Amino acid sequence: MLILKTFLLALANILHIIIFAYTLVIIVAAVISFTNPDPYNKLVQVVFRLTEPVYGYIRKVIPTSFGGLDFAPMIVLLALTFIDKFFIKLVEIYAYKM
Repeated sequence: MLILKTFLLALANILHIIIFAYTLVIIVAAVISFTNPDPYNKLVQVVFRLTEPVYGYIRKVIPTSFGGLDFAPMIVLLALTFIDKFFIKLVEIYAYKM
């Protein structure tokens, strides 16, 4: 049981770190989108390659453009926060009760 408990806690921690890192990438992409980014810049290319597939899926499912503003990053951030606060916390609580 101790091994499963440790594994679940480590998995929850790793998922939390991944969600936090992707949240930072989304924030960077939002800040970059307000400027006139150089499309040949490697950082801009990496950030947009990491975010556009998720944004594209959200845009396909939900209309996210209102008044010239795209709310796809906000929707993704809300979803990631929900996953982090609910599901990952649920795994941690389950692991601690083992």
